[in-house]
Amino acid sequence: MASEMNSDLKEQQQPPALDLSVISVPTSEKILSTRSERNTEIDESHSSSRSTSSPSDLPRSVTGARWALVVLSILSSTFLFSLDNTIVADVQPAIVRQFSSVDKLAWLPVAFLLGASGTNLFWGQIYSQFDAKYVYIICVILFEIGSATCGAAPNMDALIVGRAICGLGGAGMYSGVMVLLSVTTLEHERPIYFGLCGLTWGTGTILGPILGGAFTVSSATWRWAFYINLVVGGICSPIYLFLLPSAPPRNAGESSLIGRLKNIDFIGTLLICGCFAAGIMAVSFGGTVYTWNSGRIIGLFISAGVLLLLFVIQQAWAIGTTKSRRLFPVHFLRSPILVMMFFTTASASCAIFVPVYFIPLYFQFVRNDSALHAGIQLLPYVVFNVTTAMLNGFSMSKRPYYMPWYVLAGSLCLIGSSLMYTVNEFTSAANIWGYTILLGAGGGAFVQLSFTVCQSKVEKHEVPVAIGYCTFAQLAGPAVALCIADAVFLNDSIAGIRKLAPSLPVGTI
Repeated sequence: MASEMNSDLKEQQQPPALDLSVISVPTSEKILSTRSERNTEIDESHSSSRSTSSPSDLPRSVTGARWALVVLSILSSTFLFSLDNTIVADVQPAIVRQFSSVDKLAWLPVAFLLGASGTNLFWGQIYSQFDAKYVYIICVILFEIGSATCGAAPNMDALIVGRAICGLGGAGMYSGVMVLLSVTTLEHERPIYFGLCGLTWGTGTILGPILGGAFTVSSATWRWAFYINLVVGGICSPIYLFLLPSAPPRNAGESSLIGRLKNIDFIGTLLICGCFAAGIMAVSFGGTVYTWNSGRIIGLFISAGVLLLLFVIQQAWAIGTTKSRRLFPVHFLRSPILVMMFFTTASASCAIFVPVYFIPLYFQFVRNDSALHAGIQLLPYVVFNVTTAMLNGFSMSKRPYYMPWYVLAGSLCLIGSSLMYTVNEFTSAANIWGYTILLGAGGGAFVQLSFTVCQSKVEKHEVPVAIGYCTFAQLAGPAVALCIADAVFLNDSIAGIRKLAPSLPVGTI
């Protein structure tokens, strides 16, 4: 009896291996539980389960100065990725002047969005099969290669290729940040770190046009808008290599490399990438590069629809894969909460990206502001966006009720967007600042919230899948929204210029 007790005690004292399933989820909170769907508090029963030993209750394996360096370094990659999303907004005119390739200008945002949104679910599967630390480092390297290609680009074609590589590596890098924070933080403190991630994401997204404008008007030129990524990456690389803890998946020793690769849904990845490529190009080039009724645009729309249908069929019947290995977690659609998480996350990202791209354009074209001054007009938006993101993270760590945050955030975004619709050339800057404050506060209040909620609604081993699911919504939503907004902006602008100057050649417009 005594020997058994000693054996049990030794087992309890032995630190657990770090894996990708650290979130303690009681039976009542599993994804197929209808009772959990009606509960608006995350894992209320965790308070009783914390009395028992679980990996999330034990102290972190990384603490002190090392922990601070790890968090700062991985959050810096989030900042760079979000910055890269929007920094081209103010450097595009300078790029066009240097390369004289205005016909290829639309490819700059499109290439980045294709690389990011089309491969996001794929990275989620990769992280579930391989050590998160080394997958993350590979993604950082890809992102830096893309940045170097953009900075040194001798022509527009090279710049477009670099943007696509940045999107590919950046999407995996961002997914890796969420996975690494999930496996290295305690359950009760996780919302705080997700809040920090949201703050970093929002700050980088909104500061993109400001920094882009600053580089453009300085002697550094627009190329340093991309070279800055290399500087930060070089500083953080020793931390990634030597201080970042290893995070192998649960089945690390159960299958070979070939066996793990077989768990990746490559067919689904190709179909969804093709669907995004065709759809984004159709919306981006329609009415600008080609007319809407041209064969190219019609063909792209048809291709996008066919590929989407094939993807749905392939995922529904698990063609070329298994139900447990599908790219998209179809079983998540049985949960109303998880479906809501997807659309709210996409909406929050749209409430951030669309204003960030078009508010500086308004001040440049309507108020004749410089690129730098137009970017500075976003500062009220920045302050309230990052403030509410932080408040959300701290609040969720203390009182994990998420539904009030969604109601508040949705209301603020709706009111702010409605007021922005009324903006014209006579609207005062003060009024625009007030409208953007509402939008910024609303977007920041729930842009990262779903990452916390989803993890309490899935099985332990599906945490990386849930993170990929939310990240896909966060990137795919604004990818579609920006393409639509850009198409509306360009088509209406061209139509307006034709009315004012009907004799002006179309090529000049």
